[in-house]
Amino acid sequence: MSELRERMSNAMCLRGMAARTQEAYLGAVADLAMFYHRSPAELRVEEVQAYLLHLIRDKKLAYASVNQASCALRFLYRRVLGRPEAGFDIPMAKVPQRLPQILSREEVARLIDAARTLRGRTLLMTTYAAGLRVSEACSLQVGDIESAADRMCLKVCHGKGGKDRYTLLSPRLLAALRTYCRDTRPQRWLFTNRTGSGPMEIQIAQRIYYAARNAAGIAPEGGIHGLRHAFATHLLEAGVDRYRIGRLLGHDHLSTTARYLHLARAQLTDHTSPLELLDPLT
Repeated sequence: MSELRERMSNAMCLRGMAARTQEAYLGAVADLAMFYHRSPAELRVEEVQAYLLHLIRDKKLAYASVNQASCALRFLYRRVLGRPEAGFDIPMAKVPQRLPQILSREEVARLIDAARTLRGRTLLMTTYAAGLRVSEACSLQVGDIESAADRMCLKVCHGKGGKDRYTLLSPRLLAALRTYCRDTRPQRWLFTNRTGSGPMEIQIAQRIYYAARNAAGIAPEGGIHGLRHAFATHLLEAGVDRYRIGRLLGHDHLSTTARYLHLARAQLTDHTSPLELLDPLT
């Protein structure tokens, strides 16, 4: 697998694929090799398709996970091994569209207050206040905080798709970040790993969220990404337009931001049910 792994890694680097995508793709190929105890280069198309069926039927993986494995194996065989032969078509499972849980403002406040440490409270507050993905929050650097009075913002470097953007830095968040920095003295990374040599691991950020959620007595649905959903929905309820919200979130298409129309309570309560327009029932 070492030579094949290197070839695949090089091919993904040449195409500018994100580091997390590369890691996930390599993991999917390694799992296939472990399943058959053979190099993926030796497998037939039917064997690969049987493996994907095994992931769905036997391991009962979520459709999103199977889709990711499908993409990884398609990339391996078509781009790395040069096997675009007819009939090699790994089917993509249809992912059910589910509306995420949206925390209320009161729940977000309870969640942040329930964090056990200053680092945890600051991490959760920053994720919500700036609408960050968990990977973006963990990768924040001290230099990404731009606190000049005429330019208060957070710079998000290498977000999804490798794109940079700017997002909100509220006065309240800036005050919290200053308190945190005075207490912890971060050098490069705002939220470091245990040794202080690199950024916080995503798994640690998720654990901080889960611990605060449980301590606050909030229903156990979803992870820290729910704070990003809450950021977008609460801005929409406050009257901020979708285009502006999409720019802050780093969305490429307005249709991606439009999903929050279904989640904003103001969009529901401002309308009248047709039942109210009927004549009084007797």
